[in-house]
Amino acid sequence: MAHRKGRKPQILPQKSNEAGPNRRPSGRTRRSKASGLWIYGVHAVTAVMRNPARTIERLVVSPEAARRLDAEIDTAAAERNIKPEALNQRGIQAELPAGAVHQGVAVLTSPLANPDFEQVCTPTPGDRATVLVLDQITDPRNFGAILRSAGAFGALAVVATDRHAPPESGALAKAASGALETVPVVRVTNLARALDTLADLGYWRTGLAAEGTQPLIARPDRSAIALVLGAEGSGLRRLTTEHCDSLEKIPAGGLNVSVAAAVALYELTRATHQT
Repeated sequence: MAHRKGRKPQILPQKSNEAGPNRRPSGRTRRSKASGLWIYGVHAVTAVMRNPARTIERLVVSPEAARRLDAEIDTAAAERNIKPEALNQRGIQAELPAGAVHQGVAVLTSPLANPDFEQVCTPTPGDRATVLVLDQITDPRNFGAILRSAGAFGALAVVATDRHAPPESGALAKAASGALETVPVVRVTNLARALDTLADLGYWRTGLAAEGTQPLIARPDRSAIALVLGAEGSGLRRLTTEHCDSLEKIPAGGLNVSVAAAVALYELTRATHQT
């Protein structure tokens, strides 16, 4: 499919499902008068504390967790001049959405800004860059797991729609296990237009689909690949497939979308190393 010149996609600020200065609590948070976002879990909190782009409002730690926490949290807190607050497990849970698995530590922080699309996605000439494009993947745990794999395999960014995609949240950050702080998430209003922009930047747009006509490979002529993944069940939308250069499949079928993303990234890496 020939590359078509497209307008730069409009990008919007990251949304949060936690309470904000102009947002009422969603009902999933039992108590929140905070202006920021609660992120919880050891790996997620450690990554937040190390991210200079985050403003930290509070750091709460249970006595049990304080005895076994990674020293990185204490070091980062000291460097930021933040004094951890001691709360018991029930007190921490009262601040968080029901059912949050917080491991005795949580941080109240500012949401991340939406990065510039072209700035984070433009590949370095000669590099075999990868960007993941998510077509209406709405589950925050799947989204977070995909982010974790993107970070592990060195993807430049994850692109998703502003609507029909999970907002930044504690559940997403915990599933990402720190990758939310290191892999840029770009939210766009029009995914087809974003795919056109990626084509203009030199990406081969590969849609991952069960009906793919060939196995997923990284040929030498694909120095940059945009890997496009659709929602579980419905898969890629028709307009999305029309803006892909090829539809390909991975060796194993019937996988959860986050597992499929990890397998596909591995296949791309393995094939690249073989060329």
